[in-house]
Amino acid sequence: MLVDFHTHTTGSDGTYTPNTLLNLAKNRKIEILSITDHDCLDGIKSIENIPPEILFVPGIEISAEFPKTLHILGYKINIDDYELNNTLKMLQEYRKSRNYMMIEKMQKFGFNISINELVEEAKGELIGRPHFANLMVKKGYVKTYQEAFDKYLKKGGPLYLDKKRLEPEKAIELIHNAGGVAILAHPYQTGLEGENLEKLVKKLKSHGLDGIEVYYSKHTPRMIEEYETLAKKFDLLITAGSDFHGKNKPDIELGMEINFKEIKDFIFKLL
Repeated sequence: MLVDFHTHTTGSDGTYTPNTLLNLAKNRKIEILSITDHDCLDGIKSIENIPPEILFVPGIEISAEFPKTLHILGYKINIDDYELNNTLKMLQEYRKSRNYMMIEKMQKFGFNISINELVEEAKGELIGRPHFANLMVKKGYVKTYQEAFDKYLKKGGPLYLDKKRLEPEKAIELIHNAGGVAILAHPYQTGLEGENLEKLVKKLKSHGLDGIEVYYSKHTPRMIEEYETLAKKFDLLITAGSDFHGKNKPDIELGMEINFKEIKDFIFKLL
C-alpha cells in the first residue's frame, strides 16, 4: 500500500501548502497521509478540503533536546488541545527572536538581509532557515540553496542558531495529553546505533514512546533491520514516512510503498 506518515508543508519548512500537498497525494494515489510540520499546527488548521480517497491523520514533529538530532512525531492528536498549542506558541515566539539574532550574525558576515525581506520571502509561512537560504541565493551571496546550508546554515555552521527544544519526555507527554501516538522519527539522525541506540529507545519507552519510524526515505536496509529489531524487542509500533519537503528536498518523493502487515498495528492504533 502507498502511505506517507511524515510530510512537511508551508506550515513549517516545506514548499507546498497543505491543500496542494493533499491534492498531490490524491494524484499519487496515496491511501493514508499525515502532515507533520515542525513544532507547528498552523498548516493543518488551514486545510480546506480533504480528498475522500485519502485517510488523513493530523500530525506534528516536535524537536527534542538532544546532543545531535531527536525528533518525536505525534499522530492522531487533537489539534485544538490547549496545552499543546500553548507550548507550540512559546516555541514559535522563541523562533522569532532567533530570526533577529540570525540577522545580526549575517550582517557581521556582510550579508545584508532584513526581517522585512524575510517576512516577504516567507509569504505568511513560519520563517525558518529555508527563507534565509532563498534570500542568500537571490542576493548572490551563494550560488545555490544547498550551498547556503552547507556553508552557513546547517547545524554547527557559522550562521546556525539552535532553536528552543523540549525534553524528549515532555514532547511525548504533550502528544499523549493531546490524545496522540508518539513515534521516534528517523533514528539514524540521533547519531546512535547498536547498544547506545537501544539504551535511548529503552529510555524513551519508559517515558511512553509508542513506536519507531522504521521505514524512512534515507534508511538503508541495515538500518531498517536494526530499527525493526528494536521495535519488536520493546513492543513498539512500526511506521513509515518519506520526510517530504517539496522543492526544499527535491530528492525525496512523496509516498512510501509498504506491505500492510508491516504497519498494520500502527494503522489500527489510528482508527
